[in-house]
Amino acid sequence: MEAKTMDRRNRSGVKYMLAGGSVLAALGLLVDPQGLLPKTSAKDSCQQVIRETAVLSREQLTQMLSVPERANKQAIRQVMQLPYCRLSTIQPRAGITAEREAYPLAFDPKTWLVVLYEGDEYAGYSFSFRY
Repeated sequence: MEAKTMDRRNRSGVKYMLAGGSVLAALGLLVDPQGLLPKTSAKDSCQQVIRETAVLSREQLTQMLSVPERANKQAIRQVMQLPYCRLSTIQPRAGITAEREAYPLAFDPKTWLVVLYEGDEYAGYSFSFRY
């Protein structure tokens, strides 16, 4: 008798899970997934295109990630050459203006590597997703 009761409970639990999953799937059809991603802001728009054919290979990306912060800008240039474009400058800290350059990834052109420079020093990087 107990086995039948447990079997009914398991079936009823599965039915509720399927019903809940169906409701979530229906809601997913109503939501725009693009709206959930952060929009590309004006500050992430190219201010000046430098080299239209510039892309960054996986090998170049790997080499660039091994360059230590505060290295000279030339250390980055040796690995990556000229960027696709220059983005607007930003102020990461009070009194500091930083330049940014963008490199589309060869294996995912809608993803850009953005390199940050403070003067002639490499100060870091981020990724910009342009969907």
